[in-house]
Amino acid sequence: MNKNAPVVATSPKLVNWFFVFILVYGVWVWTPFLAPLFMHLGWEGPAKAIYFVYSFFCHQLPERSYFFFGSQINYSLSEIQAVWGDTINPLLLRKFIGTAKMGWKVAWSDRMISFYGGVWFFALLWYPLRRVTRSLHPLKMALLLLSLAVDGLTHMVSDMSGIGLGFRDSNLWLATLTQFAFSPNFYAGDALGSFNSWMRIITGLLAGLALVWFAFPYIALAYSQDVR
Repeated sequence: MNKNAPVVATSPKLVNWFFVFILVYGVWVWTPFLAPLFMHLGWEGPAKAIYFVYSFFCHQLPERSYFFFGSQINYSLSEIQAVWGDTINPLLLRKFIGTAKMGWKVAWSDRMISFYGGVWFFALLWYPLRRVTRSLHPLKMALLLLSLAVDGLTHMVSDMSGIGLGFRDSNLWLATLTQFAFSPNFYAGDALGSFNSWMRIITGLLAGLALVWFAFPYIALAYSQDVR
């Protein structure tokens, strides 16, 4: 926000573009939530089609995903292994979509929900503020995106030791750094409320904010040229 930001005129083209974006991109972002609903309703064909399509854009690891229509919103790796088989192979784990008792997995992981959903949410927030919002400095955008890159890269390196066996699974480094000030469930695993879960949510939202804050003012400026 900046009081000295130039006033951006709103053209019909910008309004049309924005609402088409919110609609089309919104369908893309929120369709994965239909997969558990369809499974719950017994519509396995459409549900599995959603899982298949979105598997090209997300790892869909169940221990880092949310479940609906079951007893819990997410499950630990050991709870999933008890049902799906004692495996740490990500290619096998990602195929687990849930059970009638456990509920059904959203076709996005928690990170993808926060990142893609964050772009959609911050776009809605930007629109009424578009006249007074200047584009984020590229360096600041890079720093916000870097947080997502660092968290994602450290997860990837950790997973090379085996799902559930890497340094990001125990986070002993963090426990030592904070002198074990928090509960063991905060440090270990991927459950909602754990350090790993919070980092995926927060860095995803920061990356979504960075992209909208940087790009959307330029888009508004480009569409406003025809009314100046």
